Amino acid sequence: MSQSKRKALKGTGTGATGKTIVAGVKDRDTNRVSAGIVPDTSTATLTAFVERRTDPEATVYTDEHSAYLGLDRPHEAVNHSAGEYVRDGDIHTQGIESFWSMFERGFHGTYHKISPKHLGRYVRQFAGKHNVREADTADQMASVVTGLIGKRLMYRELIADNGLPSGARAG
Repeated sequence: MSQSKRKALKGTGTGATGKTIVAGVKDRDTNRVSAGIVPDTSTATLTAFVERRTDPEATVYTDEHSAYLGLDRPHEAVNHSAGEYVRDGDIHTQGIESFWSMFERGFHGTYHKISPKHLGRYVRQFAGKHNVREADTADQMASVVTGLIGKRLMYRELIADNGLPSGARAG
């Protein structure tokens, strides 16, 4: 980010200002990840995201974000801003953090820039790759082909305006 843009954004929020928000959950028993784009980080949005993707009896482990206080699940949190990353041995968010690390490495190493318009597709791709990473190649391929059944992406849909910036520069 340029220094002028950095100065212009200084004091405008927590660093998420102007960014597309991605949320994710990871099941500790199955190691499966579910991730997607969310419109904001409000309590209503984040609790709905987590509750749709978790068992009502599951204990949810999060960071200290206050939006998670409204969860209708057993809940434990670690306070990253206070330097707490693990408490009592099993209270941590390291599973999903490792997914975000792999996502960022793939993002910077392969794509370099992802527009908000297509970010959801990339997030689903990485979650899918994560979920089949331990399967053998034939099973991975079968999973991809099965996931393609009934899906079709037309070029006009790919380039259609979805209200998010594409990253393309105006001529």
